[in-house]
Amino acid sequence: MERKVVLITGATSGIGEACARKFAEGGYDLILTGRNEDKLKAICEKVKAFGADVLPLTFDVRDREAATAAVESLQGKWKTVDVLINNAGLALGLDKEYEGDWEDWTTMIDTNIKGLLIMTRLVVPAMVERNKGHIINIGSVAGDAAYAGGNVYCATKAAVKALSDGLRIDVAHTAVRVTNVKPGLVETNFSVVRFHGNQEKADNVYKGVQPLTGDDIADVAFYAASAPEHVQIAEVLVLATHQANGTVIDRNPDRVEHLS
Repeated sequence: MERKVVLITGATSGIGEACARKFAEGGYDLILTGRNEDKLKAICEKVKAFGADVLPLTFDVRDREAATAAVESLQGKWKTVDVLINNAGLALGLDKEYEGDWEDWTTMIDTNIKGLLIMTRLVVPAMVERNKGHIINIGSVAGDAAYAGGNVYCATKAAVKALSDGLRIDVAHTAVRVTNVKPGLVETNFSVVRFHGNQEKADNVYKGVQPLTGDDIADVAFYAASAPEHVQIAEVLVLATHQANGTVIDRNPDRVEHLS
């Protein structure tokens, strides 16, 4: 049976890396993108152990010209992308909106919104032409409601929801499917990036609760991609067991110690 191809952005760490492993284990060949060439090559070597063919593409999703050149360079089987996982994204800072950092805002908006749009624009037309394909956008519970200090990040993930819903409308005349996966508290390097490398602040985010892992989210993405072709899993909200929504988390160090 011909192997399917998945393209995963932001594949060098966290949810993106976990999706690379999961889809490689599941029989896919992979196009992995990231900004750090060395990290990208290391991930590619790891997933090759599952028998997958892997093609690394080093570029920043914020750079439309670089992204266009990368996608247009695809040849042979790599031109047929069966699943696009728009995973590249980040949060920066927890400032009040009226005190926010301009550069943080620009990076979040350009990565979380524009980067997703760029990749969608480059990859999805061929899916529509083939009348087959699947776009999986990694959103967030933060897109459902704002939380203190989350203002711009929450807005970008609300945009991911709106863009996912809008794309689903646009391709409803085809067999192309669109899924928005909305994770809650996931322990990756997400918080380290948010706090500009402050590990102590990052660790405090997960104190007293058993968070999700990148593998948990990868499992959900793979499940959505594996559903029968007449089934479109439009949206999935995935929370840690003791997390009720974006702001309510019951923290209990004793319980976490028991779970681990």
